[in-house]
This record gives sequence, C-alpha cells and structure tokens, in this order.
Amino acid sequence: MTTEHTIADILPQDDSGVYIGRIWDLTRNLPVPVLYSGEDVWDASHIAATTADLLELEDLQHQLAQLRQRQPTWKIHEIRLESQGHADSPLLLAPLDAQVIKACGVTFVGSMIERVIEERSGGDPSVAATVREQMQREIGVDLASVVPGGEEAQAVKKALLDRGWWSQYLEVGLGPDPEVFTKAPVLAAVGSGSPIGIPDFSSWNNPEPELVLVVDSRGSIVGVTLGNDVNLRDVEGRSALLLGKAKDNNRSTAIGPFIRLTTSTFTLEDAQQLEISLTVEGPEGYTLRGINAVSALSRPFEDLVTATRGDHHQYPDGFALFTGTLFAPTQDRDVPGEGFTHKIGDVVSIANDSLGALVNHVGRTEELPPWTYGIRAFSRDVARLEKSGNGS
Repeated sequence: MTTEHTIADILPQDDSGVYIGRIWDLTRNLPVPVLYSGEDVWDASHIAATTADLLELEDLQHQLAQLRQRQPTWKIHEIRLESQGHADSPLLLAPLDAQVIKACGVTFVGSMIERVIEERSGGDPSVAATVREQMQREIGVDLASVVPGGEEAQAVKKALLDRGWWSQYLEVGLGPDPEVFTKAPVLAAVGSGSPIGIPDFSSWNNPEPELVLVVDSRGSIVGVTLGNDVNLRDVEGRSALLLGKAKDNNRSTAIGPFIRLTTSTFTLEDAQQLEISLTVEGPEGYTLRGINAVSALSRPFEDLVTATRGDHHQYPDGFALFTGTLFAPTQDRDVPGEGFTHKIGDVVSIANDSLGALVNHVGRTEELPPWTYGIRAFSRDVARLEKSGNGS
C-alpha cells in the first residue's frame, strides 16, 4: 500500500528561500505563476502572466519583496496535488511554462560507465552484470580523475581505443563537448504529486534524480529545481539514435515542486554542493535508496549552459537544463544480475531540504491521462489573464 501525499510532504525545509511555482487556479480556470513562502502563497500574475516572463524581470527580487507585503492569495495547505484527485482547490503544476526543457547526459563518471554498459549489452539487462565486471577489469583507468576535454582525456581516449573500449558515451563524457538534448516539449513536464509513466514497450528503466538549472533568455542561471529524467535503459541500449524514444514519452519528465531563485543567501556555489536523495518504494515492499551528489559533476554549470545556449542557439523564452545524475541503480530487484527496473505502483521521491520533494507514482504511460494542454491552449489562457488585468 502506498501513502497518499499532500502538499505538506513536498515543501522545502528552508524558510529563507525565494520560491516560484505554478498552480491551476480553479476560479479563473487557468494557470498562474505564484510566490511561495512559509504558509503563504501569492498570485504573481499581476507582475507577469508566466514564470518565463517573471524570470526575465531584472528587478524580480524587488517586485517579489513588494508582493510579500500584500495579503496572501492562498494558504499553502489549500493547494492540492494531482494524486489527491479532483477537488475544489488550486492544483500544483510543474513550475515551468514557456521554457524549453533541455538535458545534459553523461555528466557523471558513474552514469557514463552505465551508459557504456547499456550499449555493450545491447539493452539486455541479463548480460549487464557480466559487461560491468569485464569493463572494470579491462579499462584499468580511474575515469573519475579525468577532466573532460583535456590532454589527459585525449590520452585516455587513445588508450581505450587501443583496447577496443571506446564508445560514443565516453566521447561525450570525456571529450570537449557534453551531450545536450531536448528532454520534453514545452509544457509537457508534470509536477510533484502527478503520476509519471513507463511505456509498455520497456522492461528495463529507471528514475534519474537530477538538479535542474533554470536559465533566462540571456543565459543567466536564475534558479534551480529538482527533476526526474525518466529513462528507458533497454531502448537507449539498443541504439543511441533511439534517445528520443527512450527519454521523451507522455509523463516522462517530472520537475518541481518549485524553482528556488538564486539570491545572496542561496548561490550557485551552494547549489553545486547539494545532495539529492532518491527513494523508490515498490508495491511489493521493495525499497531503493540513492544519492546524487551534485559536486561530483564532471563539468561546471556554466559549461553546460554555454554548450546549450550561445551564438549557435538562442532560447528567447529561457530554458530548463537537467544536469545529469551520478546515480545509476544497479541493485537487483527481481532477477539476480539484471539490476533495477520500475514496477507499476512504485513511488519515486527525489528530495533535498533546500528545494523540497519531487514525489511521483509510476503508472503505465498508455493508461495515464494523455497530454492535452499545449501551446495553443496556454496562449489563449495567457491572453485571458492579461486581458483581465493579470489577477490584480
């Protein structure tokens, strides 16, 4: 049996933070950006109609400080999660709206090695343990000490080529350019408390607990949040060209619960030291625990952002950037040697006290509610919101 979660279960534990989110306002029947602090939630739509617009404001901190002087619009306990069913109260959404959802992969040594194992095993979990042992025995190099793109990385590349172990995953893990891909379409992410999906064509899959950078159109990192880059290991293991099929499915991207803005008391240096916990609780009593230590990233945040945005590519509405995960679950769940895979009914919790908890139940993708609220519907709602005076 799984416990029904409420908004109280997912809140950040640091009252000093400045948190931006989105809710579905039932009174107006449209999404609005909000400011959250302590027990209070303020409708921020009179400042900006979208979180993308809000995060573009150069005087955002000043405007939010003024907003906090007003009467709160809601108390936090009035906000419900999707898992609580239909009710006459505002619904928590993923905190992004118009931003593009990008992701970097193979940014930790542990995940890089697991990608090579997927590739070598052809997506077959039954041979993964054997490949893992062989790789550890034959590579003979501590890849964790190698700086990507440097002279040592080139020497390691040559050595691995000579031994027949070079891989496209080692190229993006150790080479000059990180892997950057589009994780999900605009508005496709689900928030904390919403179900996430595993398609019926996958039998080897896992959660990926990640820190997500929130970047404005100018390329500045303005905040961070939590993300689950749901991954189909068997699909990607068959071919890296199936990355889109492995990564982008209905409800395969979870982000939230809120965006914590960078401030004088929460800097990017603080974000780089965060540890993100992962807990998976299965319907059969199984429990998996892991940690993603952001400090173990092989590339700086700024390098990942520069690889995504620059003279070669712009994002006028800003973007979110998954930074990758240290954690790749290898603990056997059922069959010895086959490692971890999800079961329908799993409850995944990705958490950090400074950011809150991203909690999602796992369902079958094809049976979960389809994605129906896209850019056209969103544009109409933004126009309605602006016409009505942005809720002021």
